[in-house]
Amino acid sequence: MTRRRDPVPAERRSDLSGIGQEAQLFQGEQPLPRRRPGAGRGRGEQTVVPDAEFRSYYGRPVLKAPVWEWKIAAYLFSGGLAASTAVLAAGADLTGRPRLRRAGWLGSFGALLASMWFLVSDLGRPERFHHMLRVAKPTSPMSVGTWILTLFGPGVGAAAVWELVPAHRRGHPLARLLRAVSRPAGVASAAAAPAVAAYTAVLLSHTAVPAWNAVRDELPFVFTGSAAAAGGGFGMLTTPVREAGPARWFAVAGAATELAAGRRMEHRAGLAGEALRTGGPGRLRKASELLTAAGLLGTLAAAPRSRGAAAASGIALLAGSALQRFGVFEAGVASTKDPKYVVVPQRERLAAGDAAAQRGG
Repeated sequence: MTRRRDPVPAERRSDLSGIGQEAQLFQGEQPLPRRRPGAGRGRGEQTVVPDAEFRSYYGRPVLKAPVWEWKIAAYLFSGGLAASTAVLAAGADLTGRPRLRRAGWLGSFGALLASMWFLVSDLGRPERFHHMLRVAKPTSPMSVGTWILTLFGPGVGAAAVWELVPAHRRGHPLARLLRAVSRPAGVASAAAAPAVAAYTAVLLSHTAVPAWNAVRDELPFVFTGSAAAAGGGFGMLTTPVREAGPARWFAVAGAATELAAGRRMEHRAGLAGEALRTGGPGRLRKASELLTAAGLLGTLAAAPRSRGAAAASGIALLAGSALQRFGVFEAGVASTKDPKYVVVPQRERLAAGDAAAQRGG
């Protein structure tokens, strides 16, 4: 009888016995727990079950992090500021407040130019913005937002140019024509301003990024409130106290909305709310909350009587609004790096679906 050859010599078996664990450790995985010696199927058996851990796949996250840079966060802030100051300027024009009107239109136009620069700079190639105008897709938040900006910009630009016409030149026929065109165009831009302030929130929340998608119902209120607070703060900073009444009330309404919606957003975000409350994003949003609250109190208590207090409150509101946008942006990026923000909600939805199916069956 021919003796069958052992494929692994006995002297090498001990060297290969741990290769499974070593390979797992090399790939970044923990070795599987071993059954205790003597553990069988009888009474008193203790099953060794490892604690659930949320891992990436071979060191890769479940979701790809957004490739956007800080310029997109700055774009979110400047776009909201452009929208809110346009509303203030149009209201000041209709109620006879020339200084607030001038500050509003110039501020809106400057913020709009800044937001476009941030956006185009992050896109890398300016023609990409032009390419997005080739089609209009109502189901695409990015396409809708591009067209909203395109419709919003010309009226703001015309109103800002008229504000730059010297007083002694405003009787010229071309200046009168510009005024006749810029006023209704500015009002039309102000009517589109709420959409400009909110569409970026819709754009972010319609991505797969956990910290943004989880707050899709609250984020538009946070962004519009933040924009109104920033616009009101800008009006208080640049306008004499006697004309800045609408800016103060705008700031109060916006700051209160931002604070309330921000708290509600954190509580309703579920597990993804950790990304909004902790780490660098949490610190940014906490600083935003403190600055916005300080600006709100200053606006109510001292801004109606003191230009200095009005300016300080305005700066606090502007800074709080900017930090809110940066905090939300950074929270989204952070939430893509931890698999638990994707895995746990998926398991919860599957479990809820199974439970509903069992009840229905």
